Amino acid sequence: MKKIKILISTIILATLLLPCLTLRAQQLTATEIVKKADEKNRGATSKGEMTMTIIRPKWKRSVGMKYWSKGDDYFMIYITAPAKEKGQVFLKVDKEMWNYVPTISRMIKIPPSMMMQSWMGSDFTNDDLVKQSSIVTDYDHTLEGEDTIRGMDCYKILLIPHPEAPVVWGKIISWITKDGFNLWQSEYYDEDGYLQNTEYASHIKHMGDRDVPTHIEMVPAGEEGKKTVMDILTVIYNQPIDDAFFSKQNMTRVR
Repeated sequence: MKKIKILISTIILATLLLPCLTLRAQQLTATEIVKKADEKNRGATSKGEMTMTIIRPKWKRSVGMKYWSKGDDYFMIYITAPAKEKGQVFLKVDKEMWNYVPTISRMIKIPPSMMMQSWMGSDFTNDDLVKQSSIVTDYDHTLEGEDTIRGMDCYKILLIPHPEAPVVWGKIISWITKDGFNLWQSEYYDEDGYLQNTEYASHIKHMGDRDVPTHIEMVPAGEEGKKTVMDILTVIYNQPIDDAFFSKQNMTRVR
């Protein structure tokens, strides 16, 4: 009888501990969380349309664009509006970036030193748009805890760049939703530890084959009345795109 009681107690204890052990086995590392968010945002490939609105205290202007991406290495943007900027193309291949300006029929290579520069007068940098650096491979990741941000339960992740990584930020703090692994909010700091920009995502919609934020605001620190808004209009993920599409020759032909 004593042995039976011990056996029953052991079974009960194992039953109680099993959910905890399973949960622990299912816990993700900070890097795995960031990778899931990055892969969801990019897809193997993506193709879409979006508008960018630059907002200042006394004026605002909008830019329309189409974009194509493939993995970490390829990204192309074609400007569709306004008329005076229509036809400009930005291309990223691996760690190099070019800008084609049709009004002067000139191809301009953008050096790494300009990755921190404003993209088309917006609050996004060149790096923000073409993703020259990778939040997965160019940073170390630390899970700082969990927060509720604008109604969403999130993982709080600290990203510190590798010493030799071609990045523009001293550190990034990102909040990634636990449900869906969406990049929900990010703070960008310079090398001296000062906050420069805060990025807010919202308006989750079903786009292509997934639910993603479609409204992104980049707000510069300490500059009241200034921000840049990105609205994703359409996007298709994981459709085949040949590597040859992302070429300097194609920059003059793409529409």
